Amino acid sequence: GFYVDATQQPWSSSYRMFTFVTQELPSVVEKNFPVLPGVKSISGHSMGGHGALTVAFKTGDFKSVSAFAPISHPSQCPWGVKAFTGYLGENKATWASYDATELVLSGSAKVPGKVLIDVGSADQFFTDKQLLPEDLRDALLNKGESVELRMQEGYDHSYFFVSTFLQDHIAFHAKALKN
Repeated sequence: GFYVDATQQPWSSSYRMFTFVTQELPSVVEKNFPVLPGVKSISGHSMGGHGALTVAFKTGDFKSVSAFAPISHPSQCPWGVKAFTGYLGENKATWASYDATELVLSGSAKVPGKVLIDVGSADQFFTDKQLLPEDLRDALLNKGESVELRMQEGYDHSYFFVSTFLQDHIAFHAKALKN
């Protein structure tokens, strides 16, 4: 599911993915692994790619953010409308607070420098207008932010797509974390 804290039953009693990813998980990682507190980046694929973008944009806690085939404007695509209605109800203002593109358009996004996004040109979800990465790219550029949207010719939504370009994303984050 999406990285939201659900407000609708039956999800609201336990579906707190945004809180888990922003508070609980970082606390466990910092207590159990030799990491530098506060020095982190975030990335994800598909719904997780959108989650990475919204978590970075809402919190400002990350040095960099990247995504593979993210659902970039969920309040404007069938997948997102279905999920947001189920988790958050009908209030589109609530949806906007969990939509990466809407966060940028509103001026509330805390963008951590350049944003890297890869999408496969043969990704069925891209061609079916479920991902809408161009909306996010355009919003970021219109706000004066740096974004690189890379269309990867012939790639789909699969593990092979992610594994092919994962090293690029690791290098992108490593460079940001060194600064």
